[in-house]
Amino acid sequence: MSQLFTPMQLGKLSLSNRIIIAPMCQYSAEQGKATPWHRIHLGHLSLSGAGLLIIEATAVEAAGRITPQDLGLWDDETEQALAETINDVKRYATMPLGIQLGHAGRKASCDVPWRGGGFLTPQQGGWQTSAPSALPYSENDGAPLALTKARIAEIKQAFIDSAIRADRLGFELVEIHAAHGYLLHQFLSPLSNQRDDEYGGSLENRMRLVLEIYDEVRRVFPRDKAVGVRISASDWVEGGWDEAQSIALSKALEAAGCDYIHVSSGGLSPQQQISVGPNYQVPFAAGIKAAMTTMPVIAVGLITEAQQAESILTSGQADAIALARAMLYDPRWPWHAAAELVKVQAPPQYWRCEPHEVKGLFNL
Repeated sequence: MSQLFTPMQLGKLSLSNRIIIAPMCQYSAEQGKATPWHRIHLGHLSLSGAGLLIIEATAVEAAGRITPQDLGLWDDETEQALAETINDVKRYATMPLGIQLGHAGRKASCDVPWRGGGFLTPQQGGWQTSAPSALPYSENDGAPLALTKARIAEIKQAFIDSAIRADRLGFELVEIHAAHGYLLHQFLSPLSNQRDDEYGGSLENRMRLVLEIYDEVRRVFPRDKAVGVRISASDWVEGGWDEAQSIALSKALEAAGCDYIHVSSGGLSPQQQISVGPNYQVPFAAGIKAAMTTMPVIAVGLITEAQQAESILTSGQADAIALARAMLYDPRWPWHAAAELVKVQAPPQYWRCEPHEVKGLFNL
């Protein structure tokens, strides 16, 4: 029996297998609103045979976008635009859908990656950014404003409001984005958080906002649906956020009832020193999993082959595998993995594509 294709639970949400399509920014929205690109992109991936599709980082307020082209869920217009896309996807796909909610903080107001991703001034179509402390991401960026407690309260409410909208849209899962150097990660790391109030200083204080937002989202998002958190387990910078602190946060989230932890790394500082290679982030997931009692751990990071994913699960390093770029390159990755390991679900319109050498691949 393949572990990769064994059903699992994220809280009360049932997944048919342990392949998760990780959030991948598309930078194709218009004023936060989903466009036909999202319908094509998500419709394609929702028929892939994975166990769960989590749509891209979605800003809880306009100032929280990474780029002006980021997807948003902060008002009725952004909700309606996304509803049109999600309703079309759900008409044909049975795969559970999740949404990642986030705020870019000091890494907001940037150009799209294919134009270099540089910081945009207000004159270039950008905006004033904010962060835990008035420390820019790089020397070429404009300085962010240090968040007041009033603004922190507004951002917390924005997460709550977006989670309520996500429930109305029919999403079965919310992932809180506390990774990749964005706002909640900025609060966690001592490199970006130099506050002297209850949100800065000690590890307990730096974790406070993530835990508060988790509690508030969990309070408003139905209990039969899942709420998890994505973290960067290390800044890959001396003196920054690290695995030990990530384990402490994961334990606190588990105690709060969190349904899963999704383990990535990096993104906080241009000084990061990352040794990139197959499975390069899996040891972080394995370390966190070893410290957990029941909370599922999702691994990600240059996992591209079926047997590679299977071995991560069978060796007990993680409970599920998230794929991002591998799914963009091969949107039928789960089918091809199933051809090696087991059967897979596919829409009946595609059953006749089953190659002769793998007859019996699809659960008809």
